[in-house]
Amino acid sequence: METELFGHVKGAFTGAYTHREGRFEAANGGDLFLDEIGDVPLSIQVKLLRVLESKQIERVGDHRPISVDVRIITATNRNLYRLVTESRFREDFFFRINVIPIHLPPLRERMEDIPLLVDTFIRRLRKKSGKSITGLRPEAMQRFMNHAWPGNVRELKGTLEYAFVIAETGLIRPEHLPAPVTGTPYVPPQAEPVAALQPGGEEKTQLIRALKQAGGNQSEAASIHGVSRVTVWNRMKRHGIDLKRIVAAASRP
Repeated sequence: METELFGHVKGAFTGAYTHREGRFEAANGGDLFLDEIGDVPLSIQVKLLRVLESKQIERVGDHRPISVDVRIITATNRNLYRLVTESRFREDFFFRINVIPIHLPPLRERMEDIPLLVDTFIRRLRKKSGKSITGLRPEAMQRFMNHAWPGNVRELKGTLEYAFVIAETGLIRPEHLPAPVTGTPYVPPQAEPVAALQPGGEEKTQLIRALKQAGGNQSEAASIHGVSRVTVWNRMKRHGIDLKRIVAAASRP
């Protein structure tokens, strides 16, 4: 993450064969959007705080400061106030990024937006795919209005992308929608259901099960439990989980 944000110089670590420009340098004079800021490790938070205070970065493996002028925009679905009280998020960093807070209610609290969003995404997907799909049948729209949308707008967009693959023309019907929206239970083929990650002693065991089930793919393991890949990475680091050993164990007959 550090080299992604700040870049590195040639020879900074094994595999650093060339100099690399980080995101801050690339965004110099503009904006940098940092999503899921609540999952950023404390070690990175302190480095980000220094950048915001000094307006300078240092590439990994270099000590020469580079001046940058970047406006930071962050987003999270976590309660940062609670993370601060739990010492899982730096208080000084929180107050530094919380200059102009914008609270966006989840989609389930603004259901009146759904028809507008559906119309917008359908127009975009129709232009992209070339399919003559014009909208939703009333019963399909009712499924949209009854769904809680835990994935918010991204889930809604993904649902319509799924429907555009299944449907060919005309109006989207309920049978064109994925199981979570229609209320049909779905179990992935040849996959053992895994409970959501729990805090405490069970967390490590369940994370290992998820990684085995995903064949070591951290993104897939994160998807199983509805958390971000950064969260999976942080928990692996906290519990000292060796991914190579897990993959090797999962591949044994």
